[in-house]
Amino acid sequence: MWPTSRNDTHEKVKEALKLIRQGEGQLVEFKNKAKFPEKIIREVVAFANSYGGHLFIGVNDDGSLAGLKYPEDEEYVLTKAISELCRPAISFTVDLLQVREDIEILHYHIHESKSKPHFAFLDKKHRYGKAFVRSADHSIQASYEVRQILKRSKKAHRPIEFEEKTRQLFKYFEDHPGITLSEYSELSGLNKKLASNKLIHLALSGALKIEPKEGGDIFLPAE
Repeated sequence: MWPTSRNDTHEKVKEALKLIRQGEGQLVEFKNKAKFPEKIIREVVAFANSYGGHLFIGVNDDGSLAGLKYPEDEEYVLTKAISELCRPAISFTVDLLQVREDIEILHYHIHESKSKPHFAFLDKKHRYGKAFVRSADHSIQASYEVRQILKRSKKAHRPIEFEEKTRQLFKYFEDHPGITLSEYSELSGLNKKLASNKLIHLALSGALKIEPKEGGDIFLPAE
């Protein structure tokens, strides 16, 4: 269990308000309450699987400060859910901040993980969970390709072989900003499984980068 610290220091409050003013985005998410924590853990998992992030409880979607009537209870419920429903365990800190004379909020700082991918379970008895990643101000379910890239990104990978289908792909990028798995399967003549493996390898080798999308990931040339 990660206990809440009641931290009203000027610097922490100042930093929290600065993040809130920026609005929701790749690194920031707002929730009014933690009444249904199983609906919030996807944000926690998405931050851990991406670049980390800041989850504020007691803040409305528009960034206005709602505050929490019983902040310790909200913290207990959500922290318990993160502990029980996120696997592997996720590293985070949580602070209870008094941002106005009569307004307290919770600030969860989710650290980027070194043990990706993480999964969210709707029930701790469930055998399988769902992986999520952060895309702009949304947390979306990770595709097979994204999960494989997260899982294998720390391993050594063989150099890229610029054979015909690889050259064909980079020729395609001369006129198109990116490509989906379906588009690459059609372009290359490979079935979906082989096309997927090819794109995963190119991403792991550093030749491509992947942008997770709800309607299908986009693969682009690495900068």
